[in-house]
Order: sequence, then C-alpha cells, then structure tokens
Amino acid sequence: MPNQRAKPTLRRRRLGALLRDCRNKAGQTLEEASTRMGWDDHTKLSKIENARAHLPQKDVAPLLSGYGATDEALITAIAGLARDAGKAGWWAPYGDTLANAYTDYIGIESDALGCRFYAPTIIPGLLQVAPYAREVIAATTTRTPEEIEARVNVRMARQSVLSRPNPLKFYAVINEAVLRHEFPNNPEAMREQLRHLVYLSDRPHITIQVMPTPVASHPGLLGLFNLVEFPPPWPPLVQLESIRGGSFMEDRSDVKEFEHAFERIVAAALPTDTSREVMKTILEENYS
Repeated sequence: MPNQRAKPTLRRRRLGALLRDCRNKAGQTLEEASTRMGWDDHTKLSKIENARAHLPQKDVAPLLSGYGATDEALITAIAGLARDAGKAGWWAPYGDTLANAYTDYIGIESDALGCRFYAPTIIPGLLQVAPYAREVIAATTTRTPEEIEARVNVRMARQSVLSRPNPLKFYAVINEAVLRHEFPNNPEAMREQLRHLVYLSDRPHITIQVMPTPVASHPGLLGLFNLVEFPPPWPPLVQLESIRGGSFMEDRSDVKEFEHAFERIVAAALPTDTSREVMKTILEENYS
C-alpha cells in the first residue's frame, strides 16, 4: 500500500486558532508580532495561524512571551502541540487508504481525555471487533479487499487508547436496534460483537447505555455524533460522520448544543445495569 505521510491538519488548525487568539488578546497585528520575532517574511505567522506552516517548538516561548502569556499550562500545551502538529502518526503507513478527515480524527482521538458517542445505527469503532468492523467497512466503502483489511487493522489499532496507562474515558449510547442487527452471511460476527460489548461494559472507564425501542423522542433522532474532550486548554469538539466521511464542529456554542443533547439522550436511555442485561438477553436469545 502507498506509504504516504499522514497530515495532522486538524492539530495545526487548533494550534493556529489558539495562537491567533493569544495575538488578538495582546492587541498585536501580524506585522508587529512578526517584527518582534525577527521574521523578515511577515507572511510566516499568517501561514502558521492558518495551518499552512509549521511553528518550531523553540519559537513558542518567545512568541507567547511577546503576547504577555504567563499561564504555564497554556504555554506547555501549545509547545506540545507545536512539537506534535507535524508528526506522522502510527497510521502514516496506511497512506491513501485513509481519508484526511479520518487521519485527523485518529490524531485527536489519541490526544483526547474522553469521548461521548451517540450511536443510532452502528457500534462505535472503538468498541468494534474485527469481524463486525470488516462487515461494516465492506458494506459502506468501495474498496479493494486489501484496502478493507487495512482499514480493519487501523480500527483495531485505534483501540489501544482504551488500554493505555491513562485510558480514554468512553461513553456510548447505542440504539437497541443496532444490537439486534444480523449479518446473514456471517452470524458469528454479531455474536462476537455482543460478547465483546458485555465484556467492555464492566470496565471502569467505559460506559454503555442502550437506547430502547420504543422510546420517547430525544435529540439523538437527528443522527450520530461524537463529543471529544481534551486536557485544558484545548476546547472540546464534535465529530459528525456520514457515508462521505467525517467532519468536525469546533465553535463553542455548537459544541454546547451537542453537550446538552447528549445529556438528554443519556436521560432517555436505559440505566447501565439494565443495558448490560439487555445485551446479555439479546446474545442469549439470538446466539445461544
């Protein structure tokens, strides 16, 4: 498969936006900040803020000092993002088999503290077993068997965030209909998937609720979304997914709406203990 360097463009966009915010709060123009840094090319800072150029880590402290930034946590966070923004991740060897939006998401997922995922039509990728992932990827893409297998491998590798020393906190609300889906040509895939969900539901950093059928109306009727949270000072964002790929919403007012929507979804779903029993019952009824 092609060995194309992954481009973590979302990290650069977030870095650029935060640097722009710092500069604006300091009341400095691009030209003033560039002159202070001794940069003859005054377009350099504009390119950095617009994610079109790399900010060397050594320039972070003097740039922020000139803005009057004194928050050590902020300075450390920006330095870390500047260090990692241009780094190729473990997924880089998969090259063209992964869309840019997907590599963006894998990058932010690895940086995240937690995810809150509403799943009306599919098991979230971080909770999938390989046979289930293979069925879903094959059904929703027009890829060769080799590319499908590569994507399955990537999906399985992503799950390491759930077993790292400081694991990602993952909260999923999954529609009951998703748990009752069957693959006629591969019934074992859903059996293995349900067993895996029951196992995961007992882990302290993973919460799974089932949205029953029927249920009262709730905001999740509008579709899948994923709220991703980060360590300060990075704000949360929302990932949206469709057959054409993923997209992101970063405006704070938009994110707030999804946070409120998720609270209402959680309230409408079955409690965690009941949800676990529902998963066990479906497994016993359909695959005993």
